[in-house]
Formats: sequence, structure tokens, C-alpha cells
Amino acid sequence: MTTLAACGGSGGGGGNGVDSNPPATNSWTQNVFTSAANFADQCAMPRTGIDPTTNLAYRDDIGSITDENNWLRSFSNDTYLWYNEIIDRDPALYSTADYFDLLVTEATTASGSPKDKFHFTYATEEWISLSESGIQAGYGAQWVIIDDVPPRNLVVAYTDANSPATAANINLKRGEKILEVDGVDLIYANTDVDIGIINAGLFPSDAGETHSFVVQEAGTSATRTITMVSANVTAETVQNVRTIPTATGNVGYLAFHSHISVAERALIDAIELLQANSISDLIIDIRYNTGGFLAIASELSYMIAGMASTADKTFEELRFNDKYPNTNPITRQSLEPVPFFNTSQGFSVSAGQGLPTLNLPRVFVLTGENTCSASESIINALRGIDVEVIQIGSATCGKPFGFYPQDNCGTTYFTIQFETLNEKGFGGYSDGFSPANNVAAGEVSVPGCAVADDLSKELGDPTENRLAAALSYRETGTCPSVSAGYSRLSSNSLSQPLKINDGIITRTAWLQNRIMQPQF
Repeated sequence: MTTLAACGGSGGGGGNGVDSNPPATNSWTQNVFTSAANFADQCAMPRTGIDPTTNLAYRDDIGSITDENNWLRSFSNDTYLWYNEIIDRDPALYSTADYFDLLVTEATTASGSPKDKFHFTYATEEWISLSESGIQAGYGAQWVIIDDVPPRNLVVAYTDANSPATAANINLKRGEKILEVDGVDLIYANTDVDIGIINAGLFPSDAGETHSFVVQEAGTSATRTITMVSANVTAETVQNVRTIPTATGNVGYLAFHSHISVAERALIDAIELLQANSISDLIIDIRYNTGGFLAIASELSYMIAGMASTADKTFEELRFNDKYPNTNPITRQSLEPVPFFNTSQGFSVSAGQGLPTLNLPRVFVLTGENTCSASESIINALRGIDVEVIQIGSATCGKPFGFYPQDNCGTTYFTIQFETLNEKGFGGYSDGFSPANNVAAGEVSVPGCAVADDLSKELGDPTENRLAAALSYRETGTCPSVSAGYSRLSSNSLSQPLKINDGIITRTAWLQNRIMQPQF
């Protein structure tokens, strides 16, 4: 099945090394392109067996790295949103990973950030497992990197239930700090070898790996040494659903971490519970939500706003490059806007079931740097139909773009192919949405308050800084003083590996997708 995605991230595998057996002649002529179909499935290392997405034999044939690069070159020229900003280079001179990294625009946004921050690859098998089920090797602990230069500071953001991180003898808690990984000092490590050890321990490649950690307990100087064995962990997409009573009515809260398939069932259950508790306001905690299936974002937006506000309205409109003003270049179908879905779409609930609604005129969103993609679509889409959105936290990642994940030779490529617009035709938030009292250059101002992440309290605790600020703003309409210390999320199941760059640990979070059925 072809799927539509709007992801972010960087780096990742996909190269098989420099081509040691290129074709006898190279047909490359600068700025002259032939169809990508001429090079598709011509692989330096062809796969054998059955493709799980089609239940048919893989189509891979014997080829070369140059063939793979020629496919990337033509595919990008045809479908990349900013195809005319790519510098055309000889595909015979690079590995696939290096060549793909060059097939991007070099332009910047108003803030000076790269216009394309979301160009990356994934091993196809891993991508299928993660996107469809949320299962990936790890511990069920999501990390926050607060300081990425020595002295570094990496702590636990939250944990998934029934995972190695929550086992009785481990019991990792939000805010606990990682000091050492497999005997290597995370705080001051500064060599490729040490960074590799840290990376392998924090982000295991497979289930069954054993790694040791020295952990500093939150709010104290006490430390302990733990050993975790990685497992195939299913992400807990919705957590801490609760009703908070106030003098002016019940307030619903839920922490929503990912728009993957299993979230459909979890969100419906959460909204039904909050509906039964007669909430008058809703606070959605998406500070660590890097995205997911677009249809689930549309479903949630409908469940928040209800039928009267969403009927015949556009959730999101897609615009491709100027070669395709009216047609989707991947599906070859006429472009149609994405609606607010009022029935389940069949991800983890049978398709066609009516969705519960809260019929709210406003919603509070708790955000962070990795509130991205489909999560930002919720904000933009609801603002497009005049549902009041109040933002508490820090600026979002800024991703009004998307793409179709495209497999070739065992690597799935993510290259920006469209921009997205709401009912009012707005989509220009490439530097993110930001609370109105702390807006930087290029950011889109949203009513609300800039509040730092509070790692001393569990998510859903009414005294946690961001949740407390939302509850206070609801009563008074005023913000606390702008606080410093915004954190950066890195997730062991949603990110590419840590890398060393001049002695600095850097990790760009893998940002999930807007994904929907191919007819859209």
C-alpha cells in the first residue's frame, strides 16, 4: 500500500558504500533527467524472498550503487517540492547515503534554519514495523537531551508501560539523569569510540541486548547502577488520561505521544472517558509527539471540535511542486482536500464507526521542540476552522510539509514532496508555532504562554509547570514569567543515532509522519 507521510528528521542509513562495480558508461548529463522507472529496483545488494507489503516476491534486480543513485536523482527531480533548488551532481561519485543527503535545497527560513530539515532514510523493514505497530527494539524509555555539550545532561522524559524501563527492578522515572552507559562517562565522553558505546547503549539495534547504566535519581545526588535488556517494545501512544476538577468545571487531560496505528483505539477510548466525565475544557499534552498518521490527527481534531464546526471543512490541503498543480504525483489521482474524519479509518478500530465528540470551542495544547508534523496539523487545522487553540510550552518544530515514504532496494526514503494548508489556506509555519509571549523570528504566534519543560513532575501532575500554567491561564488569562531551560527530545524508538561532531553529542529526533490512505 502506498502511504502518504510528513516526517522530519535527518541522517540514517541507506548507503551500501562506494560503488565498486559501476556501469561501463555513466549516462549522466547535468540537468538532463530520464524517468526514475528506468532505475527502480536495480540494486547493489538485491533482496530475496517475499515483500511483506505486497506478499509478492521482491522486485529487486542486480544493479549498482550508481543505478540506485540515478533512481534517487530522477525521483527527486520529479517529486521533490523544491526540485529546482537541487544542485545536480554526478551520481557515480557518491554512496547512496551521501548522494541522498545532497538532493535537498540549500535555502533557509526566516529564522536562518534550513528550509528542509526533514530529509532522511529508514531501513524499510524497520520503518514498516514502527509505522504500523509502533514496535521497535528499545527499553520503553524516552530520553530528553537538555545539554548536548560537556557537561552533557540527558534525562528520562517518560516511560512506556510493560517495558524493560518499568520493570520492578529498574523502575526508571521521569527526570532521572543518565551518567554512564556501559562504563563510559556520558557527561564528558569525547571520542568516536566512546560516543559509539553510548549510542549503542541508549539506542539498541535489536531486542536482547544487555546494557548497563549509572542513573542519578531525580532531585537528589543519589545514584544507582541498573542493567536493562532491550526488547521489542510497543509504544504507549496515549497516557495519563484524567479529569481534573476545578471551580469552573472539569478539565480533561491526556498525554498523546504518537499518531501510529494503535493510537486510534487509545484516543477513542480516551475521548469517550472524558466525554462521560462532562469536561468543559481539554488539555492535550503533545510536547513529545513527533507525528504519525494524518488520518488519526484528523479524527482527533474532529473529536475535539465536533460535527457542527467541521462539516464540509478542510482538515488539510496538499500542494505539490509546480509540475503537479492538480494531480498527486505519487498516486496520479486528482488532488482533493483531506476532510475532518468523523468515522474511524480502520487503523486499530473497524473502519466506519462513528467517533465520539467533545464539541469544544477551544483546546489547550502543551508543546515542545518535537511537537511536529501531524501534531502541528492539529493546531493548524483547528485554527483554520476558528477553534481557539491556546499553546503552553515552547515553539513547535515547524513542519508544514510532507512526503510519501518510498522504498528502493531495502531503504525507505523520505524527501519533501508537498506543503500543507488549512481551511483558510494557511500553512506557512516552517519555523513553528510559538506561544505569544515569546515569539522568535519566523515563528507563528499563538495565544498562550512560554513555559519550560518540568522534568521534576510526572506528566499529568497538575503541579507540573506546563499543565499548571494551562490550568492557571484558563482561569486568569495570564502567563507566568517566561522561563528558561527548554529541552530537546530524543526518543530511543523514534530517532536516528547519536553522532559525534567536534566532540559534541548531537541527535536530531526522528519525526514521524502524516500518513493516510492512498486515495488522498
